[in-house]
Amino acid sequence: MTASFDLVVRGDLVLPEGISRDSWVAVTDEKIVAIGQGEPPAAKALADHRGRYVFPGLVDGHMHTGSAVGFPGIEGATLSAAAGGVTTVCDMPYDIPKPITNATIFKEKVEAVHKLAHVDVALYATITKHDGVGEIAALADAGACSFKLSTYEYDPVRFPRIDHPTMIQAFAEIAKTGLMVGVHNEDEELVMQLTAQAKAEGKTDPIMHCRTRPPLAESMANLEIFEIGMETGAHAHLAHSSIARGFEQAAQYRAEGGLASGETCIQYLCMTEEDVVRLEGFGKCNPPFRTADEVERVWEALENGDIAYVSTDHAPWQREKKVNKGDIFAVGAGLTGMQTFAPLMFSLLVERGLPVEFMARYCAERPARFHGLYPKKGAIRLGCDGDFCVIEPGDFVFDEATIQDRPDARWSPWHGRAMKGRVAATILRGLPIFDGTTVSAKPGSGQFVPRQHRETYTGGEF
Repeated sequence: MTASFDLVVRGDLVLPEGISRDSWVAVTDEKIVAIGQGEPPAAKALADHRGRYVFPGLVDGHMHTGSAVGFPGIEGATLSAAAGGVTTVCDMPYDIPKPITNATIFKEKVEAVHKLAHVDVALYATITKHDGVGEIAALADAGACSFKLSTYEYDPVRFPRIDHPTMIQAFAEIAKTGLMVGVHNEDEELVMQLTAQAKAEGKTDPIMHCRTRPPLAESMANLEIFEIGMETGAHAHLAHSSIARGFEQAAQYRAEGGLASGETCIQYLCMTEEDVVRLEGFGKCNPPFRTADEVERVWEALENGDIAYVSTDHAPWQREKKVNKGDIFAVGAGLTGMQTFAPLMFSLLVERGLPVEFMARYCAERPARFHGLYPKKGAIRLGCDGDFCVIEPGDFVFDEATIQDRPDARWSPWHGRAMKGRVAATILRGLPIFDGTTVSAKPGSGQFVPRQHRETYTGGEF
């Protein structure tokens, strides 16, 4: 038989319309060119994963490679992505020492991606605290997938708070590009006042991280973000909502004709305040974990289709920056989550008796659509890139020692967690890059993925 395809992958395909058992998908010249059921056709290579789920490669719509170590972080984070079934990452712009605030820096980062990345990378852009609005058009033209701004200041240069007048100007300019503007949604004035009060009273134990960043800090910021979106016509997006109220607010603005959406992160689907007490600094992220009741409300929003997508907000801080030494406020905020993304999401769905197709929808196709990467990325469809995440169902335990990132980033809040599946293989554009044990991708295997179009997506079909 003459081989007519470069690669055929066999298994239970998780397609947009459902699971196709004992099926196959064929890839030629990096693209999906045929999908079928039963005995596979001849190919130069066969990846036989019968009895396993073949998902589209996951698309992480929110992660940070360079917040801790700058552009070199691209190498370790995308290595971890390859081992985690994540074939495309949307990287945040808040890099050390300079954030991605103009087209020149953007192009420097693209060059770094082509030298260092193990999987494909889309890039957010941002603006400087002052006088940065004029760079927006050029950043969009350079291929930015989306923009990111913040209502809370972590650093005046790397991660600044954008004041209201500048935010309005920025939203208006971003609206002209058709790109989404994601916003870190916490009210700075409220958080700063509550934090100062806690410190003055000597209350620096882990639970105070939650108490000083209450749900109200989010919902207040959300209103600001969505109101500016309504005023300017921009697609306003909550970069991470830990509360169901955020998705209710987005729905209200959509009902009024606004372009409004919000994502949640996987930690808000399974972690609670008790986990901050247990994990201390290794459970600190912003926004913080919420109550068990709130976790259930977020799941309800997901099941109702009110959430844009699920991301990781992966931020691989050096281990020493996460160690709590009696002051939770001195610990870096952010979690590692790249290598646990697929097995954890799969496990949560299995444990709740929900369709595993949710992972394909909320962790691949929808983030690809919101960031303008679809139809190149995000689904097992004809014409899409041949990106796959193969999950072997079973009983496993996640070990942080297996994390593929740099040594000081090999920690996880999910260390020791029982999982209902593991990543058995990752395939990027038709090339196997992970076999369940070893990453074969090399730095530079990944490519920069520019935004494919300027159409705005807030749910449903185009």
